[in-house]
Amino acid sequence: RLSCIRNNVWLACCGVVSAGLAVLSSFGLMLFCGVPFVVTVANAPFLILGVGVDDMFIMIASWEQSSRKKEKSDVKCLLAETYGEAALSVTITTLTDVLAFFIGTWTAFPSVRSFCLYTGTAFVFCYMYTMTFFGAIIVLNHKREQGNRHWLTCMPVGVGENQAEKSCWYNACCIGNCSRQSSQLETKQPESEHPMSIFFKKYYGPFFTNKWIKLLVVLLYGAYLGGSIYGCTQIREGIDLRNLASDDSYVIPYYDDDDKYLSAYGPRVMVVITERVDYWNETVRLGIENCTQNLE
Repeated sequence: RLSCIRNNVWLACCGVVSAGLAVLSSFGLMLFCGVPFVVTVANAPFLILGVGVDDMFIMIASWEQSSRKKEKSDVKCLLAETYGEAALSVTITTLTDVLAFFIGTWTAFPSVRSFCLYTGTAFVFCYMYTMTFFGAIIVLNHKREQGNRHWLTCMPVGVGENQAEKSCWYNACCIGNCSRQSSQLETKQPESEHPMSIFFKKYYGPFFTNKWIKLLVVLLYGAYLGGSIYGCTQIREGIDLRNLASDDSYVIPYYDDDDKYLSAYGPRVMVVITERVDYWNETVRLGIENCTQNLE
């Protein structure tokens, strides 16, 4: 918003901080429990940030609708109605994400198992912080607006200030604007409905409630469901190393020839020495050589 009072920049920043706290809590708990940290886990913060910001938007939208419907600014009633509207959708989305990643811990790949453990736990913490920390931030931001305070400095806007004697920067940060016009009664004005809400209410909703459109949606969903079931029957666990190389790489014909001519011999067998060995000692080297010959 362009309003120096209704601008919610700090609220959005705190929503991102909430997702960051979830990542820190998850990583700290998993490392404390001894779960190995692999490279793929480094991608988890981006997933948590996406879900955390989505939950933040749902909470803010529910708060705005509740405050627009209620004439009284009772914080308890507004917050209760906000949680009543937003908590269900946030809970369902979090539950499905957590189940999906915890099911992924059943895989045979240790790296994928670690990634799913870290990410699934982070989703749980993200839900907890959204329902507690971010809800408190919304209330504090509401009190700031009710106190007619600036979004950046939290100083009272246009109260007892001789704006003509102040600089433009001071008026912008502490009074509200550079034009030396007071914004003292800004929070008293009713706020208009968001253009996106108007679009979904007047155009998007009536379009999809048409009976022919609903029939088309059902048919499309049936085709999507059939394709998904077919895809589940074709999926295989594992990785094809050809997909990791570029199309013109020499690796691709190498693996093609390996499968064509050498696949009947089975996988390569490797011997790993797990103890500390004095390789400089000739007797030790001869022992390793004899062990290799016996295995062959």
